[in-house]
Amino acid sequence: MTRIISTSDAPAAIGPYSQAVVAGGFLFTSGQIALNPSSGEMVGDGDVVAEAEQAALNLRAVLAAAGCTPGDVVKCTVFLADMADFARVNEVYARLFEGDAPPARSCVAAAGLPKGARVEIEAVAVLPA
Repeated sequence: MTRIISTSDAPAAIGPYSQAVVAGGFLFTSGQIALNPSSGEMVGDGDVVAEAEQAALNLRAVLAAAGCTPGDVVKCTVFLADMADFARVNEVYARLFEGDAPPARSCVAAAGLPKGARVEIEAVAVLPA
C-alpha cells in the first residue's frame, strides 16, 4: 500500500508526479528545487546558496507533511548543475542536518535541472514509529 503526500507548504509538482510517496515504512520525496511554494517562481536569481536554502526549506516542508524531520532521513541525492558549486551547497546541506547524524548521500552533476535550477535535493526517510 502506498500513500501520497502533498502539502501547500512546498511547491506543487510541475509534472505528473507526487511531492512524496509513503511505501513500506519509508517516505520517498521527489526532488526539491528553489521554487517559492506560493508563487511557483524560482528564487535566488541564480545564486546557488539561495537556491539550496530554498530547496532545503521545501524538503523540510514535504518531510513535515509526512510527520518526518531531517533526523528521519536515511539517504539523500543532491543534483548539481555544476560541480564547482559542491562546497557552497555542502554548507547549506550541513545545516539541513545540523545536530543529527547525517544520512547517506550521493551528489551528482546533472546536464540540466528543471526550471534551470542549479541544485535539486531528494530524500528517503524512515517513517517515525
